[in-house]
Amino acid sequence: MKLAIISDIHSNLTALERALKEIERRNVDGIYCLGDIVGYGAQPGPCVDLVREHCTATVMGNHDEAIALNRGVEALPRSGQTAAAHNREKLTDEQIDFLANLPLKLEVGNMTLVHATPQEPGAWVHVDGFHIVRNQFNHFTTDVCFVGHTHIPAIMADKLGTFKVKPGNRYIVNVGSIGQPRDHNTQLAFGIFDDETMSYELVRVPYDVERAVASIQEAGLPKDLWQRLYRGR
Repeated sequence: MKLAIISDIHSNLTALERALKEIERRNVDGIYCLGDIVGYGAQPGPCVDLVREHCTATVMGNHDEAIALNRGVEALPRSGQTAAAHNREKLTDEQIDFLANLPLKLEVGNMTLVHATPQEPGAWVHVDGFHIVRNQFNHFTTDVCFVGHTHIPAIMADKLGTFKVKPGNRYIVNVGSIGQPRDHNTQLAFGIFDDETMSYELVRVPYDVERAVASIQEAGLPKDLWQRLYRGR
């Protein structure tokens, strides 16, 4: 099956709508979301609704937890805490309940899905160092583990020198971010994975950044939340 893997929407409705259009064009068999539907951006409710409508399954991210369960808010940057309070006020009880009951980890076929790491997925560790990455392979048994959280796309194999997903190895794949890219590229990012051929494609798509910025400005949220959309970091 050909599957779309999305992550880190962060209440950026403009980017999510554009991503879903591109995913529809690619005729996938399912969409999986790695969490952080909310936070940072200004339109959490419609983003939650679209994920519920279009995604086959979703796991919880740290911003979802902070906003729905009021847990870990203090670990967010100051602007993120402001956005969390704003987002919670904008969500309905039903939307909050959906976020609060998301699982931390899922296994689907030969995929493991988590927001941050397969080891202690609720600890929200960044997979950004050799020793951290190497240890993660001990905590899932599938061929591929998909992650988000850092907003930076990456392919990490269990063998050095392997940079492309293909049969015969195991992988941790970061699909990047729909709503707040941080790899110096302003285009939204998501992954397309074929679980039969073990092929993976990172998809980058431009979207209307100005429109997303305007929504954050109109909500009166901190300026760094919209400035970073222009910088892609």
